[in-house]
Amino acid sequence: MTRPAIAAALFLALGACQAQAPLGAGEPGVTRLFQPAPPGAAPGTCWGKTETPAVIETVTEQVLVQPAEVLADGSVTAPPVYRTETRQMIVEERRETWFETPCEDVLTVEFVQSLQRALAARGLYGGPLTGEMDARTRHAVRRFQAPGGLDSGILSLDTARRLGLVAIERPAEAG
Repeated sequence: MTRPAIAAALFLALGACQAQAPLGAGEPGVTRLFQPAPPGAAPGTCWGKTETPAVIETVTEQVLVQPAEVLADGSVTAPPVYRTETRQMIVEERRETWFETPCEDVLTVEFVQSLQRALAARGLYGGPLTGEMDARTRHAVRRFQAPGGLDSGILSLDTARRLGLVAIERPAEAG
């Protein structure tokens, strides 16, 4: 291998070591759905879904195989015999959470810039107002939604309403 080739290979290897995962990368089990909505969803609505994996623990316990042999005077002639059993146990079931989202036609550059401004006003977004639902914006959305129980970087319709970005529907008046 020539010196320039070695230098190029070393440069590429070092560059790979310096690479960092972008903010918000690796959203676990999050999808923006372009497929049928959950059962019972109103036509023309858009939905997101988070999937929380099951939590499994390994449990080790001692199981009594043979009880101790005890004489009438209380003296032990043979100690108890135990067997160690190890098994896996589901502590928390897998969960799918469906939530309504603003549809694609609403997510304009201006809308996303307003979202970024609303998140910045709350100290959750520090990036430029790009108008793109980039990793930094999704990360800020997740930080805003997580305390309310929705651990997702996809903007929910409820969150958009709470941020003042989407009108809250008024109930129909009885007439």
